[in-house]
Amino acid sequence: MPLPATPLADKVVLVTGAARRVGAVIAAAFHAEGARVAVHYRSSRAEAEALVARLDAMRPGSARAFAADLADTAACARLPESVVRAFGRLDVLVNNASTFYPTPVGGITPDQFDDLIGSNLRAPLFLTQAAAPELAKREGLVLNIADTHGLRPLAQHTVYCAAKAALVMLTRSLARELAPAVRVNAVAPGPVLWPEQGVDALLRERIVARTALKRAGTPEDVARAALFFARDAPFITGEVLAVDGGRLAGGEER
Repeated sequence: MPLPATPLADKVVLVTGAARRVGAVIAAAFHAEGARVAVHYRSSRAEAEALVARLDAMRPGSARAFAADLADTAACARLPESVVRAFGRLDVLVNNASTFYPTPVGGITPDQFDDLIGSNLRAPLFLTQAAAPELAKREGLVLNIADTHGLRPLAQHTVYCAAKAALVMLTRSLARELAPAVRVNAVAPGPVLWPEQGVDALLRERIVARTALKRAGTPEDVARAALFFARDAPFITGEVLAVDGGRLAGGEER
């Protein structure tokens, strides 16, 4: 059976943390393929509304901003419901929202642990749990944005790396739990957009040097991988796709 010419046309995609950086690029990429986009944000209201205005100018009624603090488990439950009320359906959930900063051992605090585990693991779990019934109606997709540092650690980022490693296992576990109605996959970016803190210039050079392609990627590389899972891979679930320029084996980055 041939695939539809525009498989994402009129489908609804919720992207968390979509106001800026990689999330905004993913949201725009899905929109360019004909999807309607729910742009989630926590505090970046101006950026979220600007993105929605830009997307709506191209196709009226095709984008809307949704505010939610995903540290609140109840808010995670309400967000998919709000999207369904606004658009009438939900086909794809992209768990992109994340926090990232160093936590050197010896100075890790309970608040840091709760924050990093909360944004990178707890929120994706409870969002997926809330969205699953609607996604099951659509043979939908959950796409988790993981990190290659969830597969190989980054020095002084123990909690973040552990959270992303757990997200990888969550992806594989949920793929079993939600099959056959819902697919669950992950994209694990490498050096595609440097965080605003925690990675200095020397470490950036070392990370890029460990890739086969010897260069950093772009948010668009991540967005293309996300589109692949949503548009071109109906028979793939439980997989983690590294978008990392062929990062070479060699243990943690220092």
